[in-house]
Amino acid sequence: MKRPEQIEPRGSLLEIFKAGLVPLLLVLVMWVVHLASIEFDFRVAPFGVKPRTLEGLLGIFTMPFVHGGYEHLMNNSLPMLVLGWALFKFYREIAWPSLIGIWLIGAFWLWVSGREAYHIGASGVVYGLASFLFLSGWLRKEKSVMALSLVIVFVYGGLWWGVLPVKPEMSWEGHLWGALAGFAMAWYFRKKGPQRSLYQWEVEELREKEREKLYPHIVFQQIMPTSLQGDGEEISTPPGTPTNKKAPKQMSGAKYLNPWKVKYTYKAGKDQKNKDQGTSSE
Repeated sequence: MKRPEQIEPRGSLLEIFKAGLVPLLLVLVMWVVHLASIEFDFRVAPFGVKPRTLEGLLGIFTMPFVHGGYEHLMNNSLPMLVLGWALFKFYREIAWPSLIGIWLIGAFWLWVSGREAYHIGASGVVYGLASFLFLSGWLRKEKSVMALSLVIVFVYGGLWWGVLPVKPEMSWEGHLWGALAGFAMAWYFRKKGPQRSLYQWEVEELREKEREKLYPHIVFQQIMPTSLQGDGEEISTPPGTPTNKKAPKQMSGAKYLNPWKVKYTYKAGKDQKNKDQGTSSE
């Protein structure tokens, strides 16, 4: 575990650099594979996804690394770098599972439903990253990631034409399933990663709900110091625990003692009613 002074501050140059390592590595592998295919003159198409065939299953794992030409490779390299960096920069906690989920889920459904042809290229992953970053910002409503969502719409809004069958030579199915996989990952991880700050009254409501779950048979009425307690039973609770009513203001001559006490009554449950009536429940 890192000591507090060793933790890099958010937005530091080191953190920004680290966020780009994984997408840079992926792009380098894409270029090495393409240059090797030219140098050694071997076909890369069989390493793509061929739907509903056993040989095409391999492409689920290798498809993003093979491309049909320099133009195809260039079109995917820059978005992979930019969107991949944004994923690891703003969603570091869930970056790896999100990337793997987008990659494998999109490629698998392409294998299930795509046309009978070899589907190659990293564009499915690119579409998945764009859709993940877009939806995640709006689901979380946190300022920095919402701003990122707007940037994605502004810069990569034209990508969405690629999910339509407008060009026969383009794997629009790969784009579509990649985008849907990105939406699915954004929804699945919506409660993890960066979250918007809660107001104090929202925090108190959440604590109140948690306490009701822990003590379903207790009706908490109010908080007051021991010196102001009246009749009724008492249990200890930490100072500042939220309740339905605010604690009374300081009164002259009254001393606030610790620990604070919560006055409560029990709800009449089914078992208690049966006990009172002389019956038992199985």
